[in-house]
Amino acid sequence: MTKLLLHIEGFVVFILSLYFFSTMDVSWWVFLLLLFTPDLAMFGYAMGKKVGAYCYNVIHSYSLPLILILMSLMVNQPLFIAIGLIWTAHIGMDRMIGYGLKSTEDFKITHLQKA
Repeated sequence: MTKLLLHIEGFVVFILSLYFFSTMDVSWWVFLLLLFTPDLAMFGYAMGKKVGAYCYNVIHSYSLPLILILMSLMVNQPLFIAIGLIWTAHIGMDRMIGYGLKSTEDFKITHLQKA
């Protein structure tokens, strides 16, 4: 049941991110171009499992994009709000389809498997 709730949560975050992005005056091409950018964090695995998991998990947690959105709202920077929404959509999409935060043991072991 816990795993299902995490998938649903990811779906809701993804849909909400899409909705809020759609209210902005930013091209959907920007959305498509940047949607998979957070996956570049996987290059951390070139330096080992621990570094890779750390890089991946930092970029794939909701904290940084939500801080970016909040700070961008405070200083009225629409492009950075959009980037934060795209980043959040990516994380939600990952959770929705079953990708979770990575274990230092192996790339294929995630927090969703332990739920």
